[in-house]
Amino acid sequence: MSDAIAFDRMPTLGDVARYHAEVRPDAVALSFEGRETTFAAFDRHTSQVANALIAAGLSTGDRVAYVGKNSDHYFELLIGAAKAGVVTTPIGWRLAPAEIAYIIADSEAKLVFVGPELIAHVGEVAAELTHRPVVIVMEACGAGEHPTFEAWRDARSDVDPHKPIETSDIAIQLYTSGTTGRPKGAMLTHDNLLAMRREAARSPLAWNQWGPEDVSLVAMPVAHIGGTGWGLVGLFNGAKGVVAREFDPTKVLDFIEKDRVSKMFMVPAALQIVVRQPRARQVDYSRMSHILYGAAPIPLDLLRECMEVFGCGFVQQYGMTETTGTVVYLPPEDHDPAGNARMRSAGLPMPGVELKVIDEAGNSLPTGAVGEIAVRSLANMAGYWKLDEATRKTLDADGWLRTGDAGYLDADGYLFIHDRVKDMIISGGENIYPAEVESAVYGHPHVAEVAVIGVPDEKWGEAVKAVVAAKPGVTPDADDIIAFARTRIAHFKAPKSVDFVAALPRNASGKILRRELRAPYWAGRERQVN
Repeated sequence: MSDAIAFDRMPTLGDVARYHAEVRPDAVALSFEGRETTFAAFDRHTSQVANALIAAGLSTGDRVAYVGKNSDHYFELLIGAAKAGVVTTPIGWRLAPAEIAYIIADSEAKLVFVGPELIAHVGEVAAELTHRPVVIVMEACGAGEHPTFEAWRDARSDVDPHKPIETSDIAIQLYTSGTTGRPKGAMLTHDNLLAMRREAARSPLAWNQWGPEDVSLVAMPVAHIGGTGWGLVGLFNGAKGVVAREFDPTKVLDFIEKDRVSKMFMVPAALQIVVRQPRARQVDYSRMSHILYGAAPIPLDLLRECMEVFGCGFVQQYGMTETTGTVVYLPPEDHDPAGNARMRSAGLPMPGVELKVIDEAGNSLPTGAVGEIAVRSLANMAGYWKLDEATRKTLDADGWLRTGDAGYLDADGYLFIHDRVKDMIISGGENIYPAEVESAVYGHPHVAEVAVIGVPDEKWGEAVKAVVAAKPGVTPDADDIIAFARTRIAHFKAPKSVDFVAALPRNASGKILRRELRAPYWAGRERQVN
C-alpha cells in the first residue's frame, strides 16, 4: 500500500485526515471500545474540533492540554487542533496533581481536556493554578458542570476551516523529565512528525511497509512519543488503529485475537507481562507481522521467548522525545534467538538520519570510540518551550542534537549504547530524572541528603533507588520515605528501595558521585543501561 499512497500530499497533520478521507473514506481509521470511526468521519470530526477551538478564541500557536488515558477522541483533538494551528500538550495521567498543574501552567494551555479517570483530581489540579483554563471532559461520566467533548465538538460545523498552516509550525508539545527537576516542553513541528515518515515509507525497509489490511494496536500512553507517534504512523499509512485505553496485558491478547492486529509497539517490560500471561500460548498470532519495541534493551531470554510465542519479526527502536521517536532501528534479520553481536546494538540509522559520536567539546570521535551520541535529521525537535539556554545545550547551530546517551559506532554503522551521559533512569519505558525524585525525597524530616540512582531490574529494566544520609539522632524508615515521595511525585518515579549511608560520596568540588553509588549494582555488566 505504501507505493499507492501519495505521502507528499500530507505535509501537515490536518492533511493526513483530509487525504485518507478522500481516497478511502469508508475504511476504519480508529476503533475504540466498540466505537469505529471511518476516515471520512474522522476528517469531519477533526474539522469540528478545529472550528470549536477557533470559536473559543484560540489562534495559531495557542496551547491546549489533554490529561487522560488513551482514546480515539484524543487523536481527533490532536488533528483538529493542528487544523486550527493550535498545539496539543498531552500530559501523563499517572502524574501527581502538582506535576499536572505545573505542565498546564508552563504550557499556558487555554483549554484542558480531561479523561474520566482524572475528573476526581480536577479540583486538586486547579488549586495549584493561578489561571483557570476551560475544562472539557472527554466522557459524560462524572462531567458535572463541565461540557463533554462530543457535545462541544458537535456544536460546530464540520466544514474544514482550511486555515493556512506551515510545516514548520509546532503541532505537539511533549514534556520530558528534566535534569533540574522540572519537565521541559519539547516542541515538535508538522515536519518533525511527518517528513521522516515520508522518507521511511519510500524506503525498502520491509518491516516498515504497510498495507490496507494492516491493523495497528495503540497501547502505549499518548503522553509519550511512543503512544502518540505510533498512533500517527498508523493514520499516516491509512491503517486501522485499535486504541487501547491503557496497557492491560490480558486485553492486549484480546485485541490481537479479535481485531487481528498485525503491528504493534511496546516497551520490553510490557512485552514481558504479555508473553507471561497464562493464555499467551493459546492465541492465534498468524496476522501479526512485526512487533516493534524500544525505550530499553530487551534481554535475550525475553526476546527468545517472544520470538517463540509470537512467531513474527521483531524490530528494536531507539529514539527520544526530542527526536520525535525512532531514529535508529535494529531490523528483524539481526534478531537471532541464539544471540549475536549485533543484538547488543541499537541498530542502524533510519532513512534520513545522520549519527555521530562526539567528545565533550563536540569533536567527532573515530569508529569504536565511546562518546556522546549526536543525531541530525528532519525529526529533531524545534526546541524546548521558553527554554532557550536548554535548547542551545541540546541543539547546535548545524542541527545536531545531543542525546545524552554514551555509545559508539562500529565499522558497519551500527550504534551501540554504552551508558548515559545524563543521570536519567528508564523504568518500564518511563524517563525519570534523579533531580525530580531527590527533590521529592529531600523534604522528608529524617533526610539530611539524598542521591537517586537507577539499578538493574529484571521486570522494569531499571528501578529507582534512593541513597539517603539521615539527620543525626533519627531512625529513618525506608517505607516511610517512599510513601512520603509518593505524595509529591507520580508513583512510578518514587524510589522502589532506599539504602542508608553515613555520608554521600562527593568529589573535590562537592558534586555527588552517582557513578560511585551505581558501581556495585552494575558490576560485571558490559552495558551500564538495562
